Amino acid sequence: MTQQYQVLARKYRPKNFHELIGQTHVSQALINAIDYNRLHHAYLFTGTRGVGKTTIARILSKCLNCDTGVTSTPCGVCDNCVAIDQGRFIDLIEIDAASRTKVEDTRELLDNVPYAPSQGRYKVYLIDEVHMLSTHSFNALLKTLEEPPEHVKFLLATTDPQKLPITIISRCLQFVLRPLPQTLLSEHLANILTKEHVAYTQPALWQLASAAKGSVRDALSLTDQAIAFGQGGLDDATVNAMLGLIDSADLVRLITDIYNHDKPAVAAHIEQMRAQMVDATSMFDGLAELLHQLALTQLLPQVALNVNEVQAQDIHTLAQHISPDVLQLYYEIVVQAREGVKLASTPMQALEMCLLRLLAFRPLAADEVLTETPPTLPQPPSEVKDSPTASTAEYNVSAVLLPDDDVDYQHNLSQQLPSAAYDPEPIVEPEPIVEPEPIAEPEPIAEPEPIAEPEPIAEPEPIAE
Repeated sequence: MTQQYQVLARKYRPKNFHELIGQTHVSQALINAIDYNRLHHAYLFTGTRGVGKTTIARILSKCLNCDTGVTSTPCGVCDNCVAIDQGRFIDLIEIDAASRTKVEDTRELLDNVPYAPSQGRYKVYLIDEVHMLSTHSFNALLKTLEEPPEHVKFLLATTDPQKLPITIISRCLQFVLRPLPQTLLSEHLANILTKEHVAYTQPALWQLASAAKGSVRDALSLTDQAIAFGQGGLDDATVNAMLGLIDSADLVRLITDIYNHDKPAVAAHIEQMRAQMVDATSMFDGLAELLHQLALTQLLPQVALNVNEVQAQDIHTLAQHISPDVLQLYYEIVVQAREGVKLASTPMQALEMCLLRLLAFRPLAADEVLTETPPTLPQPPSEVKDSPTASTAEYNVSAVLLPDDDVDYQHNLSQQLPSAAYDPEPIVEPEPIVEPEPIAEPEPIAEPEPIAEPEPIAEPEPIAE
């Protein structure tokens, strides 16, 4: 029975702090804390995927529980160290917070905190992706995280620390793990491939390290995939075909052909990308990176480029022939086209339109530069010249098209045109505004005359007897 294959990311996982690549600011701080007996009760490791958060937590657990004592250099051969490496150490409780988000799971976990460790010196709780816990779970964890028993250590790991409550962060000692530089990743891959007896080329390693974007696990996973794709070997053509990339030398030639306005050559590049099924997103990234490197070479040549010697020579040669302002224009076009990928029908369509836009914007030659000399007006026909009305109408239309601030040009033109054409029209004075007539006050209402009292009725005279 053949031995089962172990992937590179697990086979070459660091077993101690000295095997850890990069993250010196974290490993050195932990080594000093162990050596000087200044260990914190809770640590928070943050950073992108595959930079060593879980690995550092396991190494720290071995340092605390090694049979030789609390040491920054665990032996790696005792029962506790071997059990931790194999993932079966009973006092290292690893919890996936993404799958155990409920407060009931957190309370069940905390119920076992007061009990002493069964096998080791410390009981270590490693909570991965801790930002996935619910709000109630965080609240349940606060008191124990602030004042845990002496035999308990909490190690928290997350890729998204912004989602953690500030009350959790303030109770931990936080370490931010950074993505690894491309040079360091390339050297690490070269060492592993040498141990695996796999043939490789340096440009292929650069492409793998660039595609990993600072993640060691991603770099090793891509290397596993490239070895299988290349039938046991690694070269730049195999890696480019696997990643859907175009060769760096082809990128340089593409920018050169665009700058030279060589349309047939650019068309050949587009056909090549279609035939190779190039990944449009990676192509945008490659173009932007190349333009950035060209600008650095021109303006800040003392800044080192993360490229190999062959690529550096190609970039240096191209930077001597392309103008800086054109580089800035090209970079803006590529970045804006990259943002517009989601609006295009297909990413490849957006890429081709970007190349066509780069081809359309080119520096003008000396004889193509536009001048500001005003155009010469045509002379009026002889049969119409004697007609003042027609001449005035024709030249007044032309005068409207002239710039108002070109006084000298208008003066020279007025000497050549009939005087009737430039006689200014009299300015019509505005009619005076008629003030409204004042409204007459109403006449006072006459008081009614008093009603005359009726005259008294005369009594009839008595009749004489």
